[in-house]
Amino acid sequence: MSWLWAIIVGFVLGLIAKAILPGKQHQPLWLTTLMGIIGSVLGNAVAAWIGVADTRGIDWTRHLLQLAGAVLFVFLGEMAYKAMRGSSRQTT
Repeated sequence: MSWLWAIIVGFVLGLIAKAILPGKQHQPLWLTTLMGIIGSVLGNAVAAWIGVADTRGIDWTRHLLQLAGAVLFVFLGEMAYKAMRGSSRQTT
């Protein structure tokens, strides 16, 4: 069940990250979801590292760190996707 939640959270965070980033992103939905999952895991790791992973009530700091990680990785994923798509279009 935890994998299902990771995919759902990654999907939602990836879509929110795409909405936050300026301009149009061309990466496919599966890559956005994957980058959202990676960003979420990174946000959880940072939250645990600074000691705010488990608090009473809603973990707002952890959620903001997850979103920040998702924004970072969706941006990096978009740059990598553009670079790969650009090089494959030039050779054909």
